[in-house]
Amino acid sequence: MDLPDPDRLTGFSDPVQHYICHVHYGLTFTKIAAAYHSHPSTILRHVRQIEDARDDPLLDQALADLDDPLPPKDVLPMPSIPNAHAPKQAQKYPPNSDGEARRILRRLCEKDAVLVVAQDMDRAVVLRPNLEGGQTRTAVMDRSHAQSFVLKDWICATRKGRVASYRITPTGRLALKRLIEEDRRRRKSDGDMGQGPNVFAAQHGDYALKRENFANGSHAQMRVNLNESPLSGLARRKGADGKPFLSAPLVQAAERLREDFERAQLGPRVAQNWDRFLTSADRGVFGDGGIGEGPAAARKRVLDAMDHLGPGLSDVVMRVCCFLEGMESAERRLGWSARSGKVVLKIGLQRLLEFYQTHHGLVPAMIE
Repeated sequence: MDLPDPDRLTGFSDPVQHYICHVHYGLTFTKIAAAYHSHPSTILRHVRQIEDARDDPLLDQALADLDDPLPPKDVLPMPSIPNAHAPKQAQKYPPNSDGEARRILRRLCEKDAVLVVAQDMDRAVVLRPNLEGGQTRTAVMDRSHAQSFVLKDWICATRKGRVASYRITPTGRLALKRLIEEDRRRRKSDGDMGQGPNVFAAQHGDYALKRENFANGSHAQMRVNLNESPLSGLARRKGADGKPFLSAPLVQAAERLREDFERAQLGPRVAQNWDRFLTSADRGVFGDGGIGEGPAAARKRVLDAMDHLGPGLSDVVMRVCCFLEGMESAERRLGWSARSGKVVLKIGLQRLLEFYQTHHGLVPAMIE
């Protein structure tokens, strides 16, 4: 049998799609794995995961409802790979309005909020604790919409039975970010819809408005992605003394190094080196680019900074600050023990700040 219609599965989580392909359509693990560019063991694990979760009444009813509308073999469309990240959803569950989904997901993001569904009720409610020790109802939604939330892995069961409760999942939080970004773009009237990250990239960001005061007395309000650099997460963490693990001057020294790194064009080239091609001595030579040849002053500052840090410190600072490599990945590549890299990184940033203050007169700006 061919693969099911993509329009019937898009929007569902990958485990649900794999389960439907295997159980409802009778496809083998090998064929599903080939279509999804995955391994058969992964498909098997997802099928078992959904089968074990069918004691959840909401998920079980949602999957049971998919049994009836299945078309016969001879009317199945041509083979295609369902896309779990496409904006469309299955025909059984028509697309929820973006405003409705944002409203429910926002309520579920509140502290200790849960979605409660009774077995014999057609609607679900969102509850959160109040100051009197009771529960406050903050939102109401149709049961069918709650079932689509489960199929998309936006919520997961925390208590099962006649009255089941659900909490929002990390996937649901990402979906809320994406929906908010889509709404923000729709509301914009300045015509720059093509600017900035797309909504799927924006869902992984943590955007906020920051006011930055400069040394000349001016200031600016900017919308920034707090998760753009691995340093952002470390800067928001608190130490044993309750203060940020990385102070603002250390983060600004790291950003200054990254700025010099980008200006110097020290990263590997990803396109043709036209400067070499247009030079008479190298005309017609198409090398692999290698290390770029950026402004000499910025390149000298980066090299001097690495010499000042020395081996070890320069390795982790370069990987995290310039190449934006995650802390865990840097520790693994350098052969360090887990959770040791951030301490070495902090020492490196302290020496980097000293270098920029001593040799280049860096004065850290005050950030509110």
